[in-house]
Amino acid sequence: MERKFPDSLIEEDEFSRFDRRDNVFGRVKHDEEAPFFRQGIYSRIDRVLDKEENYSSFELARAIGGWSVYDYFTEAFEPKTPDHSNNIMDKPILTPPSRDPEVLTREVKQAALDYGASLVGVTEVDKRWVYKTDRDGNPVDHLLDYDYAVVMIVPIELAPIRKSPGFPAARASAVSYSKMAFLISCLSEFIRRLGYRAAPMGNDGALSIPLAVDAGLGRLGRNGLLITSELGSCVKICKVFTNMELLEDDPVDTPLLSQCYSCKLCARACEVDAISEKTEPETGRACPSNNEGIFRWPVDHYSCYQFWLENGSDCSSCIAACPFTPN
Repeated sequence: MERKFPDSLIEEDEFSRFDRRDNVFGRVKHDEEAPFFRQGIYSRIDRVLDKEENYSSFELARAIGGWSVYDYFTEAFEPKTPDHSNNIMDKPILTPPSRDPEVLTREVKQAALDYGASLVGVTEVDKRWVYKTDRDGNPVDHLLDYDYAVVMIVPIELAPIRKSPGFPAARASAVSYSKMAFLISCLSEFIRRLGYRAAPMGNDGALSIPLAVDAGLGRLGRNGLLITSELGSCVKICKVFTNMELLEDDPVDTPLLSQCYSCKLCARACEVDAISEKTEPETGRACPSNNEGIFRWPVDHYSCYQFWLENGSDCSSCIAACPFTPN
């Protein structure tokens, strides 16, 4: 395939496929040297609970409840069809009326929108973005066998994000993750019922942001997140890999958002200075959970996660501060 992500932003001698155990959440589980080893996000909740309105027990319960589909419907993230169902009816494998890639692409995109995606794009799978292993160290090379990625954007409810770092923002983020699980499960079933393979993914399997950039859905921002023209970075990304032959969307012309070179509002909004204020992007690391070899503004995920521990929930203040986030 012809690579979309510009080679000028990759230092090939430094870059390699990322091991998912190296991100913050993998290090929580495996890295005894990490300062937050085995510390979950609610491990210090007693320090902040009910300290003010946005940290009430009711708000926290709503946030935890918002994760339920994502946390418990784990089969939504499996490449095989779930092996149990509440439906007693046998489901047919259908023959598509057309195998024209243009028709298939149109129908797949329409299905994604019908199931709740705000934006959807298609790209060939750049194998560099597939993880080397999952969070438990198991190889994910089976994902290298898929040709196309259907990348989808799930919006995050905006009003609660404005209350970050309080629990309402955590609830909005949690609900969007459960919507991701619903969306990829539905789209994968749609694809499988037409006789094709589908591998649904949230943040697992492969790096979502470069796939979204390749699919023309946005650019990478200073805050380390995808920034879309429609919703800013107030979004979550999910994707479905498939062997269905589809038509690719054009990538954005420049993967890095040009306004981020001068705008540093997200960095100034960060409670722990985890976001770089340097003007120019770089290939180095801000913490052990960064991959090397990609020009971007590296985010100190260690400091970010340690703030989450002190805060009792995740934080979205950089999203709220971004001028591309709708008012």
